[in-house]
Amino acid sequence: MKYYSLKYYSLNYNILNYGVIIFTDFVHCKNAIFINMNNFVDRKKELTFLNDEYKRKGSSFVVLYGRRRNGKTTLIKKYLENKNGIYFLATEENDEVNKASLLRLVLNKYPSKYELKINTWEDIFKYIVDNDKKPVIVIDEFQYLGMVNQAFPSIFQKIWDNILKDTNAKVIICGSLVNMMYSQALNYSSPLYGRRTGQIRLSQVDYEWTKYFYKKANEKQLMEYYAVTGGVPRYIEIFKDSYNLYDAIEKNILDKNSLLYLEPEFILKKEVKEIGNYFSIIRAIAEGARKISEISIKLNMKQTGITFYLNTLQELDLVKREVPITERNNAKSKKGLYKINDNFICFWFKFVYPYKDFLEIGNIAYVRNVIEKKFVENHMSYVYEDICREKLFKKYIKKINKIGKWWDKNNEIDIVGVNDDEKYVVCAECKYKSKKIGVDVLNSLIDKSDKINEYKNYKKEYVIYSLSGFDSKLLKIAKQMKNVKLEKEGN
Repeated sequence: MKYYSLKYYSLNYNILNYGVIIFTDFVHCKNAIFINMNNFVDRKKELTFLNDEYKRKGSSFVVLYGRRRNGKTTLIKKYLENKNGIYFLATEENDEVNKASLLRLVLNKYPSKYELKINTWEDIFKYIVDNDKKPVIVIDEFQYLGMVNQAFPSIFQKIWDNILKDTNAKVIICGSLVNMMYSQALNYSSPLYGRRTGQIRLSQVDYEWTKYFYKKANEKQLMEYYAVTGGVPRYIEIFKDSYNLYDAIEKNILDKNSLLYLEPEFILKKEVKEIGNYFSIIRAIAEGARKISEISIKLNMKQTGITFYLNTLQELDLVKREVPITERNNAKSKKGLYKINDNFICFWFKFVYPYKDFLEIGNIAYVRNVIEKKFVENHMSYVYEDICREKLFKKYIKKINKIGKWWDKNNEIDIVGVNDDEKYVVCAECKYKSKKIGVDVLNSLIDKSDKINEYKNYKKEYVIYSLSGFDSKLLKIAKQMKNVKLEKEGN
């Protein structure tokens, strides 16, 4: 039987102006992590939830998960401010190494004058609650513990049930591998199912928060950077000091030695097997195959086989299935269209993956030229719709209760917001063009809205978003029509 015989050791925290370096392994510093707190933005709702869990009477068990680089660790660090909790970063090393690392952390926080003989995970957590009436315990990258020891979810279930549940312990388990966090902590088949008191799936930050990163950028520049980085905090951090979009793309994505050159491969290899099929499907969508039948034909695969991969990509938030807003049963609708639900992944599959042969031999100039020519038409214009949809929903949130797109065989409206109870609908078009928008766009929008049979008798408003503004005739008409709004985005 193996025992950890340890006495108290001193652990130094290096406090810097711009962050904190936490060492959870004294000798080799294998679990060192740097957290930059300068740009902690958005996340107010999530932080409030965690603090409410901390204040609740009795124990708390929160599962925090989401794809890598979305800011989970930064959120945890903010939550731990002034709480003096235990933060443990699990690794892919074996069970014994992880156990020893946690024990060293615990003994640093709760030193003992006596030599201790601790053999199990249960012993460690028992020692914590014996020495703290309200312990705060965070296990980051929790899924690795289950990877190296398949029994760990069951072990932790017993720890929770027998040691932590009936105390004031506040526990957060966090993970960046979504599929594994589902299987280990959230699925009905997981030993931990039903134990959690709450869960947070941390998504990307909304577009509105990008201005807090790019403080010197104008609206047009903000939108273009967002079209590449999306709302992933780490990607934004990498780009935030660049003043030329294409220089930043070349430096941080196209250079084969850069951090983001292989990022989608790293994300998918951690989450799924058969990465080739997933890559083929995402590329097909990026190239315009949005119906499952189109993807099937393009890849010469049966639709039944493709469905499995698409479902997994949706679970990972990498792909989204859209149906017209008028559909009553989304799941059964035959009008579903697939889109890549991540700006960076979409950009990468449009402009990096198809040109890797050029990039691997250092012909960055060719690929950059392709991007400069096609960026607006093939990518930015679609992201602009998403930005405008976010803006419209927040502006009309008291008037509408659902938002989406609408299309039939011959027509499409970029944004439709609806309140069925009030029989009210707002229809919007988004034009990311260098010329001013004229009356023809308004007339077309009104004509298309009249074709939505479900909203024939609804009160209607019309909104047009434009990068470059509107001509004088349209401005004059908009003043006369109270139900027409013109929004210039991109000053």
